[in-house]
Amino acid sequence: MSIKVEGITSEDELQKAQASAQAQGQSVTNYSEWAEILKEFSENGIESTGSYSGDKARMEEIQALTEQYVAEMQAQEQVKQTEPQNKETDKVQKASETDRDQQLKATVVNGTSSQIMADYMKFYHLL
Repeated sequence: MSIKVEGITSEDELQKAQASAQAQGQSVTNYSEWAEILKEFSENGIESTGSYSGDKARMEEIQALTEQYVAEMQAQEQVKQTEPQNKETDKVQKASETDRDQQLKATVVNGTSSQIMADYMKFYHLL
């Protein structure tokens, strides 16, 4: 039998809830997975939602954004490598790189909330 817990925002709180539940012969629902998520959040400066389902959803969203960003960067790098290199295309390339960078920045800013973006940047820079 397991126990559902809400309002937990740190590993310590989760450990205390698990100890309390074990004293009653129960356990916290999804304790191991939630503990891992909270550990990653605390290491990366990401704020917990206070619930397992919220934290899991936030972690999945951050991972999806990270994968999308890496794929976009790889695609841009591939485009750069396949373009011909001469003086005229260099000028056009520099202008289009700036345009692509601005478009990517605008897409990221418009597509995510400020909280998720902050969490994403903390998580991505610590990879």
